[in-house]
Amino acid sequence: MANNNTELGFEEKLFRAADKLRNNMDAAEYKHVVLGLIFLKYVSDSFEAKYKELKSQKSEGADPEDPDEYISENIFWVPEKARWSSIAAKARSPEIGKVIDEAMIEIERSNKSLRGTLPKDYGRPLLDQVKLGEVVDLIGTISMADDSNKSKDILGRVYEYFLGQFAAAEGKKGGQFYTPRSVVRLLVSMLAPKTGSRIYDPCCGSGGMFVQSEEFVEAHGGRIGDVSIYGQESNPTTWRLAKMNLAIRGIDNNLGDTSADTFLNDKHPDLKANYVIANPPFNMKEWGQPQLLDDKRWVYGIPPANNANFAWVQHFIHHLSPDGLAGFVLANGSLSSKTSGEGDIRQRLVTEDLVDCIVSLPSQLFYTTGIPACLWFISKNKNLRKNDSRNNVLFIDAREMGEMISRKNRQLTDEDISRISATYLNWKSGSPEYEDALGFCKSASMEEVENNDFILTPGRYVGLAEIEEDSEPYEEKMARLTSELSDLFKESDRLKEEIRKNLGALGFEI
Repeated sequence: MANNNTELGFEEKLFRAADKLRNNMDAAEYKHVVLGLIFLKYVSDSFEAKYKELKSQKSEGADPEDPDEYISENIFWVPEKARWSSIAAKARSPEIGKVIDEAMIEIERSNKSLRGTLPKDYGRPLLDQVKLGEVVDLIGTISMADDSNKSKDILGRVYEYFLGQFAAAEGKKGGQFYTPRSVVRLLVSMLAPKTGSRIYDPCCGSGGMFVQSEEFVEAHGGRIGDVSIYGQESNPTTWRLAKMNLAIRGIDNNLGDTSADTFLNDKHPDLKANYVIANPPFNMKEWGQPQLLDDKRWVYGIPPANNANFAWVQHFIHHLSPDGLAGFVLANGSLSSKTSGEGDIRQRLVTEDLVDCIVSLPSQLFYTTGIPACLWFISKNKNLRKNDSRNNVLFIDAREMGEMISRKNRQLTDEDISRISATYLNWKSGSPEYEDALGFCKSASMEEVENNDFILTPGRYVGLAEIEEDSEPYEEKMARLTSELSDLFKESDRLKEEIRKNLGALGFEI
């Protein structure tokens, strides 16, 4: 069965309609136009629902025009000129961009947590105001339920779907703000964050890791807000996307007071998180190593100047609590590279018993790159394990999993995510349900890893799955295949002759 997020309804129709309106505008630019309006619709609808409730209670002393009535319930106060009804009424005005900019300014002015977050360039001359008005009309068609939680869910779904579609449209650049949903779900399912935890992502993009973590906690009996969110993002426009993405779901967060480079300006220097979850840029060059040679984070070796992979790994470890667990995406090169001391750093991570699990991922999962990728899981305290293999590393080879969702991209299915995460959690807990599976998973001893020169490629450990014997006799199979091929050749000849005739009738001879 495929993931539920492929069973799209109005989100897909809405995106297709919105995409038609962008004309020649680049997806990277148009993204902020549309997502900013979706956010504006969300805060306005949430406000209006509470406004109606307070108005009905006016006889009991409730004041619908008192900002404190909203702020106390984590609802943004929306001044009258910034409410969606006011904006929608001017959708066909040539000044609609200026109207939206003023609404964004008013909302930021009235809500301290949103200051510096919202886009405010809708009135720029290069933005087609007629098309902008049409987008306003389109966003206004999102049907809202009376229940504000339902409203939040609907707009959250639209926002997330649009993020994914814009990432696909932007290609490589899209990875700066978006990690495919199925990869995030797998990471969160394997980490299984608990209520009361601190969750940290130092390269948080648009905040998808946090959204899925909150949803996981909620699905397991907790509530939104039962975990503390800490993050950082270097790209200022992406940082604003993350702030809006979390706000649209009512998720409190600390993403720093502004965007900033994680290595050079750590916004959470004293944080010790229970969980680190991240998808850092692959093989990042010029990350600031010369200025950081004596940094306290490089406990296991100074990372090379031309590749930040093991700078990220050591940054994650530095911010883990004594019982912390990190799960993150890296390029496959991190599993075997020995250049510039990377092999020595990886060896120390293994010998000091920090590496918990490695998962090889299928190709074509990411919109951003064709580089093969893997998941690393780092455990700060393996003594918390309930099994007898505390010095072991679990290897999972998931390269053959997933299903194609387009000509270019693949996603992990619900069954894939369930199988991989259950394998890891059963192994970690010492459950009798875990067992090595040829071609899929292997719990390897430290000695085995050392014998493989501390190369962590899962294929080296799990072996090859047994190939099922073909029950069709060879002679019969070849006769069937040659007959099918002959039929295909005949059909090809027929189609070529048909094309020749059609072209001849138009005066073109082949």
